[in-house]
Amino acid sequence: MATMKDVARLAGVSTSTVSHVINNNRFVSDSVRDKVMAAVEQLNYAPSALARSLKLNQTRTIGMLVTSSNNPFYAEVVRGVERSCYERGYSLILCNTEEDAARMNRSMETLLQKRVDGLLLMCTENHRPSQDALRRYPSLPIVMMDWAPFEGANDIIQDNSLLGGEMATDHLIASGYRKIACIAGPQDKTTARHRLEGYRNAMRRAGLPIPPGYEVHCDFEFEGGVNAMRQLLALDEPPHAVFAGNDAVAVGVYQALYQAGLSVPQDMAVMGYDDIELAKYLAPPLSTIHQPKDSLGELAIDALINRLQNPEREAQVLVLTPELVERASVGRR
Repeated sequence: MATMKDVARLAGVSTSTVSHVINNNRFVSDSVRDKVMAAVEQLNYAPSALARSLKLNQTRTIGMLVTSSNNPFYAEVVRGVERSCYERGYSLILCNTEEDAARMNRSMETLLQKRVDGLLLMCTENHRPSQDALRRYPSLPIVMMDWAPFEGANDIIQDNSLLGGEMATDHLIASGYRKIACIAGPQDKTTARHRLEGYRNAMRRAGLPIPPGYEVHCDFEFEGGVNAMRQLLALDEPPHAVFAGNDAVAVGVYQALYQAGLSVPQDMAVMGYDDIELAKYLAPPLSTIHQPKDSLGELAIDALINRLQNPEREAQVLVLTPELVERASVGRR
């Protein structure tokens, strides 16, 4: 394998000149540049990314820890993060935590040992990385995504879930529904708690009661929605509408209603949250709260890069504004 010294020898220049040509970081005459590039092509020389990263103290890579989930929301966020990395000349190393503490900490150590330039975290509050590992790398930029901060985070990108929960419930109320239930997500997740609080706020403002059993907790997965909807249908007075804590839960709600021989929205109005791509392809298409997933990924990457360039900058909390998406799963009463 050819080295920079081989290129310099063949071109008849110094290794520093070869470096300037390849990195384009200093003026080199066109004639010398042409000789160097001809030698590079003849020797099929490829610069060492490792050597460059050691010299510049940058690897141009971003690490990301994400909770394993069947929920398409996470896949769509990761896609946005990867696209933003590519557009900015960075590579992404993705580690799936499987919500296992040992696996999370091992993945964290792996990313840190690979000298990633920054770290993105999308994990539930009950499954956080080891603080001991983070303390060994105090200068590493860390951005939290989609949940509340913890010690060691530099910047936080999160959805205004409280407002989103209110918007979802207000839409059901404005459509004429009064018996509205909420299938809340896992209460160890800040966003789930805030969406539930938003539901309660909207019901209280409208003067509507929340009967016993109308608040059901489950995970943010398809099966959780199936089981939660079955629980609501078993009540003596089932609701006429349900606000699902996310779109994956809403998909499970659809399945439970189908199994019960009920129709959306004739028998049950359904409101989701996240606006995953699948939502518009359901039958009927799902009304939901749009969470700007591409913006979430783009802001997270930009925050990391900005932190690398300005390490002393004060920590930021960037809040994304949710939007109502009206489709056919909510009718008029």
